[in-house]
Amino acid sequence: MKQFLALTSFGIESLLAQELSDLGAQEIVQKPEGIYFSAELKTAYSICLKTRLSSRVLVRVGDGKSSKDKDELYDAAKAIDWTQHFSSEDLFAIDFVGKNENIRDSQFGGLTVKDAVVDCFRDEGLERPSVEKYQPDIRIQARLVRNQIHFFIDFSGRSLFQRGYREGTGAAPIKENLAAALVLRSGWLNDSTKPLIDPMCGSGTLLLEAVGMAAGVSPNVEREFWGFTRWKFHDAQLWNEILTDVKVESAEALANCTVKVFGFDMDGRVLRNAKANAKNAGFGHLIEFKQGKAEELTNQFNEVGHILFNPPYGERIGSLPELVETFTELGKVFKKEFLNWQVSLITSSIELLGLLKLSSHKRYKFKNGPLDCQFALYDINDKQIERTPIETDFSGQNSDFANRLKKNIKGMKSWLKQQNIDCFRVYDADIPEFNVSVDKYADHIVIHEYAAPKDVDELKASQRLQEAIYWAPKILNISADKVSLKVRAKQKGKNQYQQLSKTKKELVVQEYNALFKVNLWDYLDTGLFLDHRKTRQIVSKKSAGKTLLNLFAYTGSVSVQAALAGAEKVTTVDMSNTYLDWAKDNFELNKLRSHKYEFIQADCLKWLADNKNGYDVVFIDPPTFSNSKRMDESFDVQRDHLALIKSGMKSVNPDGELVFTNNKRSFKIDFDGLNLVGLKAECLTELTRDFDFKRNKHIHNSWLITRM
Repeated sequence: MKQFLALTSFGIESLLAQELSDLGAQEIVQKPEGIYFSAELKTAYSICLKTRLSSRVLVRVGDGKSSKDKDELYDAAKAIDWTQHFSSEDLFAIDFVGKNENIRDSQFGGLTVKDAVVDCFRDEGLERPSVEKYQPDIRIQARLVRNQIHFFIDFSGRSLFQRGYREGTGAAPIKENLAAALVLRSGWLNDSTKPLIDPMCGSGTLLLEAVGMAAGVSPNVEREFWGFTRWKFHDAQLWNEILTDVKVESAEALANCTVKVFGFDMDGRVLRNAKANAKNAGFGHLIEFKQGKAEELTNQFNEVGHILFNPPYGERIGSLPELVETFTELGKVFKKEFLNWQVSLITSSIELLGLLKLSSHKRYKFKNGPLDCQFALYDINDKQIERTPIETDFSGQNSDFANRLKKNIKGMKSWLKQQNIDCFRVYDADIPEFNVSVDKYADHIVIHEYAAPKDVDELKASQRLQEAIYWAPKILNISADKVSLKVRAKQKGKNQYQQLSKTKKELVVQEYNALFKVNLWDYLDTGLFLDHRKTRQIVSKKSAGKTLLNLFAYTGSVSVQAALAGAEKVTTVDMSNTYLDWAKDNFELNKLRSHKYEFIQADCLKWLADNKNGYDVVFIDPPTFSNSKRMDESFDVQRDHLALIKSGMKSVNPDGELVFTNNKRSFKIDFDGLNLVGLKAECLTELTRDFDFKRNKHIHNSWLITRM
């Protein structure tokens, strides 16, 4: 009888303990780090072949009484005769788990154990074995728990949950052992003759695990590598006998299986992967895949069954705007089409569950990768419909947000007729409870959620956001897949331009006679500051036939408008090559090609201090705060604006002007400091705030600086 440790992920532990018991394990003890059990070698081999819930099985080879520091750890590892477990010819690796006050990282702990293992072989007069991190013959795992070290040999080998049938996956595949746990928790296996539907099946993992479990197929019989193969206590003959028997059992079980499950997905490419995976697993004849949207699902069955799915969470795939629409519609579909069915789903976006308008009778906590998730179970019965009728969703409510948005659009009609623009703001936290802004860019929408104050209930804020997300595309007649959601908190320095993702998608929008490239997906800001629309017009008119310096230029929109207005020379300066390339793209979009247009990547403050050329118009729009690595010193617009303006005026020709703007809400310009150096400031803020920003009096500050 040997001692083992079976590992799995959070939420699966109790299920794994029961599975191990069913497979013949003894002395089972569930602990946070995993499930300890005892078993004969024969049973352990069988467990490796049949477990669906474990990610790895380790066999215990020794313990140390205390390992508070490096010396005690080394002594504990050295006390084990490793030559009894593997030979000098075997490649080995060390996994170290845990830490304490003196052993602070896994690499340090692993190197200490490695030294002890190597010294063990040397002391026996044997050649030292070599280390191989990625594909070792023997993998040792040292686990430090409350200053006590435990040593294991990786018995099963890594990633036991990988069944080997996957030919392709979707963008966010679920691990097979978690999928198996969800199938168990859903209750479908209690009567697997009933239909099972996954309306968002992706690459089919949930359905494949469900079929395998219902059939009684052992999931790991086709696995090629096992951790125990080179272990000296491995009994090859016994293993081959067990493997042969289990393969025969699995084949017979599959041949007798008659379950039927159904998978739907809107992505045809992913469905092709799912079909290939099902074929590889030998389950192709038991799973029917069809392309279609989950929210358009209809009940074509003569009996009740189960719906089980893993929808996008809005973390990696699927934007929250689309999910709000989808979850709202799914709740109605379940109540309309699937009365008396069971519905189970897992999500990390717990607030989305409220959109279903269903009451769960059970919830379980799991981890899907790094994400904390809940697995919610629902009975779709008459009580559910009585409690929350099908019509009770956002569409059935008198929404204050929707009404205000309609009012705003109506009030903007005459203004928009006079403009030649297709990007503008339609809502800006007009109602305090709906703390968002809504910007329209051609046929797309960007919703910025302002970070809620700490005293606002998080769930209520989330529900308000969902309501705004639901209504904005409907009022503006734009599909949900063309809505981008961003969270706008107080940003500092380069963080205000931080990259959020890497879709590299682009959209071209129009502002008067100019075209601009915007990116609504990858950055907090889109590449075009809508609130500076009138500022760009003022600067461009001042620049006609003159020279312009655009400092902290971002994507060069001011430079473009000035060039189109006939500026004699335009110099565009920014610290970021990314944004300078963006500015060049904007010039190219507008067919602006000339040696008169200059683009400079530099520390703007240093470049300005060193500049010897004069300009008729200088435009400076600095960040509120910056501590960029590309700047020699930090910059604070309130603290440093006087020095910046003085430096900027050195580049202004004798009769020239400097337009200075910033977005600090409480900004106060230093009139006295300017007067002392012979400068005067005229406030342009009201002139530069356009109709769609009339409610936001603090959106930006604008000043015209000239010499006395």
